[in-house]
Amino acid sequence: MLKIEKMNYWYQSKSEPLYHAIDLAFEAGKLYGILGSSGSGKTTFLSLIAGLDRPKTGDIYYNNESLKKIGLTNYRNQYVSIVFQSYNLLPYLSALDNIVAALEITNSQHKNRKTYAIDMLAKVGIDENLARKNVQHLSGGQQQRVAIVRAMCCDAKLVVADEPTGNLDETNSREIIRLFTQLAHEQGKCVIVITHEKEIAYACDVILELKEKKFTQVDKAPN
Repeated sequence: MLKIEKMNYWYQSKSEPLYHAIDLAFEAGKLYGILGSSGSGKTTFLSLIAGLDRPKTGDIYYNNESLKKIGLTNYRNQYVSIVFQSYNLLPYLSALDNIVAALEITNSQHKNRKTYAIDMLAKVGIDENLARKNVQHLSGGQQQRVAIVRAMCCDAKLVVADEPTGNLDETNSREIIRLFTQLAHEQGKCVIVITHEKEIAYACDVILELKEKKFTQVDKAPN
């Protein structure tokens, strides 16, 4: 579904490349965990595969078509859902209306969007009373769960998440990973999770570690 060829990136203030000619491929139906230390370039990598920025060299392909040809705005609107670390919820709307708005913008095929959104929020511990509250009246952990559900509800086949369990307790973290796994295995989506938590990464199908400007696949320990 997603292919990266000879990708490199550097910040304007630095001459040293952040990556070393990255070649990667991500398949539909799998949950990927991206590990890396602080400053290794994990979040920048997410911004590139999510179409928020362009590689300096190399290219990214979605279903064998270059993002340059698709267009970044079109790519973000139609093909990818993003869970931001900073939530990026619309502050003047309720949790429920944030999700319904996303479903409308992306032309979701779900017929009863409000009922669907309420059901999905309930799966992560946001009941209907909380769902109808302005998001600014929710805790950080609750806002994070709303942001995750918003990405899950859209029809995009690629879901990318930046530290999605960072403000969640162990129980909710497990539930989020279960839902991400369900999205990949049952709905055939490609789900890519950026995390610094090994427990989260090791719950994924494929683990990639970003270290010394390149990615290496990490083998899971046998059960």
